[in-house]
Amino acid sequence: MTDAVRIEGLGRRFGQTVAVDGLSLRLEAGEMFGLVGPDGAGKSTTLRMLAGILGPTVGDAWVAGHHVVRESEALKERTGYMSQRFGLYPDLTVWENLRFYAEIYGVPRQALETRAEALLAFSGLAPFRRRLAGALSGGMKQKLGLSCALVHTPSVLLLDEPTNGVDPVSRRDFWRILYQLLRERVTILITTSYLDEAERCGRVGLMHRGRLVAMGPPDDVRQSFRGAILDVRTPEARRAAPPLRAGLGGQAVTLFGDRLHVTAAGPVDCERRIRELLAAAGIPVTGIRVVEPSLEDVFMSVTAEAPP
Repeated sequence: MTDAVRIEGLGRRFGQTVAVDGLSLRLEAGEMFGLVGPDGAGKSTTLRMLAGILGPTVGDAWVAGHHVVRESEALKERTGYMSQRFGLYPDLTVWENLRFYAEIYGVPRQALETRAEALLAFSGLAPFRRRLAGALSGGMKQKLGLSCALVHTPSVLLLDEPTNGVDPVSRRDFWRILYQLLRERVTILITTSYLDEAERCGRVGLMHRGRLVAMGPPDDVRQSFRGAILDVRTPEARRAAPPLRAGLGGQAVTLFGDRLHVTAAGPVDCERRIRELLAAAGIPVTGIRVVEPSLEDVFMSVTAEAPP
C-alpha cells in the first residue's frame, strides 16, 4: 500500500535556529495522526513543509504521492491545508467564501454547487449560508475554514491546531466532522496542544524541539511510561508546585487543576519526600495516591529526559 504521507529526515532551519530536526514518519491512507507539542516544537513548520508552502532545508517528503518540493502544484490538488489563521474573507458570506476557494482550486463550475451544498450540510452551516464570515462565532469560522479546505475533495488533510481557542461544544462538533471524513478514507494529520484531543487519534507523535520523542497509539505511548504517577491533592496546589519542583530535583511536577501529578521512580520514598516538603512549606495535603499516567504525564516525562 502506498503511504499517504511519507517523511524522510525532514529538517528546517531559520538561520541558526533548528525548527524541525530529522523528522521521519509514515501515514497510511485513512489514518488520523496527532502531532502534539508546545508552541515552538516545530509542528506548524512541519505542516507548512508538507503543504508545499515552505521548502525544507534537508530531507524529503511525499504527500498523496507527490513530492512536496518538486511537485508542489500537483500536491495542492490532492491536499487540504488549514492553518491556525485560515484566510476567510470576513466581508464575504459563507457561500461566497466556499465559491471563492472552489475557484482557487479549479473546481469545475458545474460541480461547485453540488459540492458546496454537500459541505454546508456536512458542517451544519446550511442555515448560515448568507451570513458574513466576519459575523460567525469562532467555532463556525473553524467549520467554514474546514469546508473551504475540503471543497476540492482532497485525499490528505493537514490541520494546524484547528480547535485552538474554540469553545468545548464547537470542538466536539469539529471532531464529529473529522470522524466522518475518516470513514471516507481521508488521511488526517492534525497538530494540537490539547492532550485530550490527541487521545482521539489512531497514533500520536510527541514533538519537542523539532524532534519526535515518542510515537505510537495513545495506549502504547502511555504504557511506555517508566515509573509511577503520584496524584497529590492539596487545597493549595498552585502554591505547592514550586517547593516540590525545587525539592524533588529532576522529577516532573505538573499542575492538574486542584491537584498535582509527580513522576516518581520509587513511589513510597517519593510520597514521604512530598509530605516532608509540603509540611515544611506549611501546605496541607489531603491525599496522595498512585494513578495511571495520562498522555500529558508521558509528554512531560519524555520532554524532561530529551537531550537539549
